[in-house]
Amino acid sequence: MRQLHHGTHLLLLLPCLLALGCGVNEPAPGTLKDGMVWIPTGTFTMGSADPAFEDANHQLTVHVPGFWLDATEVTNDAFSAFVQATGYVTDAEKPTPAPKPGQKGLPPGSFVFMPPPVAPDGKVGLDGHWQWWQFVEGAQWRHPSGPDSSIGGLGDHPAVHISWNDAVAYCDWAGKRLPSEAEWERAARGPLAGNTYPWGNDLRPDGKWRNNIWQGKFPGENTREDGFAATAPVRSYPPSPWGLYEMSGNVWEWCSDWFAPDTYWRRKANPAFQPAEADSHDPNEPGVPKRVQRGGSYLCSDLYCIRYRLGSRGKGEPISAACHIGFRCAKSAN
Repeated sequence: MRQLHHGTHLLLLLPCLLALGCGVNEPAPGTLKDGMVWIPTGTFTMGSADPAFEDANHQLTVHVPGFWLDATEVTNDAFSAFVQATGYVTDAEKPTPAPKPGQKGLPPGSFVFMPPPVAPDGKVGLDGHWQWWQFVEGAQWRHPSGPDSSIGGLGDHPAVHISWNDAVAYCDWAGKRLPSEAEWERAARGPLAGNTYPWGNDLRPDGKWRNNIWQGKFPGENTREDGFAATAPVRSYPPSPWGLYEMSGNVWEWCSDWFAPDTYWRRKANPAFQPAEADSHDPNEPGVPKRVQRGGSYLCSDLYCIRYRLGSRGKGEPISAACHIGFRCAKSAN
């Protein structure tokens, strides 16, 4: 597979140099170094024309300098090494302060997906996601389903229950950083401009699953056609043309940017605009600044959430964590 990547480098680099403005002294797209993949300098169309993604419909042209991106999501083994070296304690392992005076905070724990009971007619209502999410005391990256669970045998699975703060701490320790939202989408799209998925426009080329998402009637029935009920080991599916794994599905991945539903509209009016905390807002949860998440997760379903498709966006409070949230790191060229 590595030989295939090297063999296609010149073919991928030529259109990059001619049309997208790649630096002539850059590594070839997809070059692998220390577990990171080179994403070349280039210009691409960011966002989606899909009307389902209202916060990404104002598509815009974005220029991204070349950078390195982890080939895979950060695994339990890698996160364990970080914790052992630093003694770091994740947000899910700490009690959450009360949001307002007179209110109660939460004990250490995190949110875990709990499939709701299926009605006799086989139907489950999709209104009110609170039906299938439960705050579980003691749930955290070492205990993804709760205090009685463990990551034994899951060393090559992505670390989950990771907050934005946790992801930043790991990246800092590793000498890296989180990717920007534009960098993440540039990397996921690769040379296949305008496609729906990192590998093309067909969800299941040759009838084979290329990402870890939900199969069956969400949220009550999971047929596990792709072989996984929850997270999949990294590198479970073929890589993208630039050598990145699981850029669609598996776990949501944090980006550095603050989230706002009108970011793209404002960037079209002012290309230099970058959302700050004061600009961040979510109409569904006013007053709670959030960071961008990308890529979707194993809980995404065509019946409920299709944000495993390129151009779509997710969001989360920086302190928040859940059983389907992880990350990967980026690194600037210099």
